[in-house]
Amino acid sequence: MKIQLSEHFNYAKLLKFTFPSIVMIIFTSIYGVVDGFFVSNIVGKTPFAAVNFIMPVLMILGSFGFMFGTGGSALIAKTMGEGKKDKANRLFSMFVYSSFILGVVISVVSIIFIPQIAHLLGARENMLKDSVLYSRVILAALPFYMLQFEFQSFFVAAQKPQLGLYVTVASGVSNMVLDALFVAVFKWGLLGAALATAVSQFVGGVVPVIYFLRPNTSLLHLTKTSYDSKAMIKACTNGSSELMSNISMSIVGMLYNIQLLKYAGENGIASYGVLMYVNMIFLAAFIGYSVGTAPVISYHYGAQNHDELKSLLKKSLVIISVFSLLMFILSQIFAYPLSYIFVGYDKDLMSMTVNAFYIFSFSFLFAGLAIFGSGFFTALNDGLTSAVISFLRTLVFQAAAVIILPIILKLGGIWVSIVVAEVMAFIITVIFIMAKKKKYRY
Repeated sequence: MKIQLSEHFNYAKLLKFTFPSIVMIIFTSIYGVVDGFFVSNIVGKTPFAAVNFIMPVLMILGSFGFMFGTGGSALIAKTMGEGKKDKANRLFSMFVYSSFILGVVISVVSIIFIPQIAHLLGARENMLKDSVLYSRVILAALPFYMLQFEFQSFFVAAQKPQLGLYVTVASGVSNMVLDALFVAVFKWGLLGAALATAVSQFVGGVVPVIYFLRPNTSLLHLTKTSYDSKAMIKACTNGSSELMSNISMSIVGMLYNIQLLKYAGENGIASYGVLMYVNMIFLAAFIGYSVGTAPVISYHYGAQNHDELKSLLKKSLVIISVFSLLMFILSQIFAYPLSYIFVGYDKDLMSMTVNAFYIFSFSFLFAGLAIFGSGFFTALNDGLTSAVISFLRTLVFQAAAVIILPIILKLGGIWVSIVVAEVMAFIITVIFIMAKKKKYRY
C-alpha cells in the first residue's frame, strides 16, 4: 500500500517511506567506490591517488544538481501541501530543464580548463596526466550527473521513492559491470573506469526524464513551463545549504590532499581516499534519510500540521541516534578488512589506513545530527539556517581543524580534525534546533 505524504508517520511507516532513499544514496556511494576498487587494485596506486585528488572538483560541479533537487523538491512539496498541483508540476519542469542547460555550460567550460585547475591544486607529472584524463571523461557526462542527483529528491516528492531506487540500482549495476569489463577484461585502465562511470551517470539522468515525460502515476510530470525567477531564486537559496555542503566538503578535501602531500606524500592521499569511500557510504544513510523525510516535513509544514512536525522531529532524532551508534560500532569492527580490500597490497599504506580508520570512525557518532539538521531546515524552507549549519560543518570547522591540528599532532592531527569538526557541528545543530522551536512550532 502506497504511503501518502499527508499521512501520520509512526516509526515503522517513517522507516518504510525513507528506506528507498537511504538505499538509493548508499547505492550511489557504493558504485562510486567500485571505481576506486578497480583502479587501486588493477591500474595502480598513482592512478588511484589521482582519482581521489581530482574527485573534489568533480563533486563541486555535480552538486549544483543536488541544489536544484533539494531546494526544488522542498518548494514543490510545500506547493502540493497548499493544494496547488498544477503549479507544482510547472516548477518541477522548470527546475529539470534549467539544471540540464546549466550542466551543459559547466561541462564545456570545465573540460577546457581542468588541466589548469589540477595543476593549480598541486598535481604534477603522472598524477596530473591521470587526473585530467579521468575528469574530462566524467565532465562530458556532467549534465546527466546533475540530473541524477536532482531526481533523487524529486522521486521522493513525486511519492515514487521505490522507482528512484530502481533507477539508482540500474545506474549502479551498469557502472559495476562496465568497470569489470573495461578495466579488468579490456584493460583500458583509468580511461575504462571513467567511461564506466560516465555511462552509468547517463543512465541515471536519462531514465527519469523519460519516465516523467510519459503518462505516469506519480504526483509530478514534465510539462510546458515558463521561467519563474522568484521560484528559482527561492529554490536555489533553499538548496544552497546542500550546494554549500558539497562545495565545502570538496574544498576541505582539497585542503586534506594538500596537507597529506606535505605530511605523508602519495600514500596519505591514497589512505584518505579509502576513508572517504567508507565515509560516503556511511554518511549516505544520513543523507538518504534526510532526503526521504524532507518532502514529508515540507508537506506538513505547508499544511500547518504542527503536531505531525513535532512527531517527525522526535522520531527522526531517535532514528539518527541509533544509526550513529551502529555506524561507529561497524566502522571499528571493519576497519582492517575494509582497508585491506583497497590497499592490502602495500604494507605501509595498509598500516597507515587502518590507524587512520580507528580515529576517523568516532566522527560517525556526531555527523548524523548535523546532516539531518541541515536537511530539516531546508524542508522547512529555511535555507539560511540550513546553509549556516552546512557551511560551519563542512567548511569552517573542518578547514580550521585540518590547518591547525597537524601543526601540533602532525599526521595524526589530520585524522583527528574530522572528529573535532563533527563534534562542533553537532553542538551548533542542537543550538539551532532549540532556538527555532517556537518559530516553526515543532
